[in-house]
Amino acid sequence: MTGFAALKGALPPWSWSWDIRSVNARGLDMRIRVPDWIDGLEPAVRKAVSASVARGNVTVSLRVQRDSEEGALALNPAALERALGMLAEIDATAARNGMELAPSRAVDIAGMRGVVETAQGDDDAAPLVKALTAELPALLDAFDAMRAHEGASLRDIITTQLDQVAALVTEAEALLDARTEDQAATLKAALARVMDHTDGVDSDRVEQELALIAVKSDVREETDRLKAHVSQARSLLDGDEPRGRKLDFLMQEFNREANTLCSKAGFQPLTRIGLDLKALIDQMREQVQNIE
Repeated sequence: MTGFAALKGALPPWSWSWDIRSVNARGLDMRIRVPDWIDGLEPAVRKAVSASVARGNVTVSLRVQRDSEEGALALNPAALERALGMLAEIDATAARNGMELAPSRAVDIAGMRGVVETAQGDDDAAPLVKALTAELPALLDAFDAMRAHEGASLRDIITTQLDQVAALVTEAEALLDARTEDQAATLKAALARVMDHTDGVDSDRVEQELALIAVKSDVREETDRLKAHVSQARSLLDGDEPRGRKLDFLMQEFNREANTLCSKAGFQPLTRIGLDLKALIDQMREQVQNIE
């Protein structure tokens, strides 16, 4: 979900610059920063981004400026009348008090506030909004291209991690026979100690209990589920639809099976594999957070 793009444009007397950036997030969170005076632009930006992005913390910023050389100087007639009236009143008041003032110069009058101002021309924002909106597809295409490149790299990383998970599961399955023999020897030794100190033990009941222990400690179900999760994750990575949330949920299932494998292992080599799986799944989960 990480991405960035920037774009510049102009429609005299206006010029502007766009930028859009995103970081990972659980859902879609948009922050649109456009000038308040451009009516109708923010909804258009939100609609365009929503159609292109499904997940991430996305910030879109627009800076617009009016080129100063495009504005011509113009007199404000009302302000000029007020300025001349004030000057006349000042001259009259000075004369009544026996004072003679120097004649006012045009440059002095022009420097009075509001007398001369920059002509704003046609302030209709509709052509500007149209031009800005027309640039959104190009901005989002560049943004998506960077995210696609980032996504391809993430896909390679997660694919490698899935290969490692599959290899660990295969290694775990290869240990099951040795684990069974180890557990049988341990149970026989424990049973012998019990039998030496117990009279009248029901041998059938003992066999039932041993069978129940064997069922409860069987981890083939966990290894089968882990293999199924690997297959499903590969399918999701090969798809075209947004898959971040599905992969995020799948990572929880991976972790659940790895935890169960560790708790049921009862065999040091198998416990080691379970711990390796947990560490690897945590790494995958971190990467999945960056996928839309």
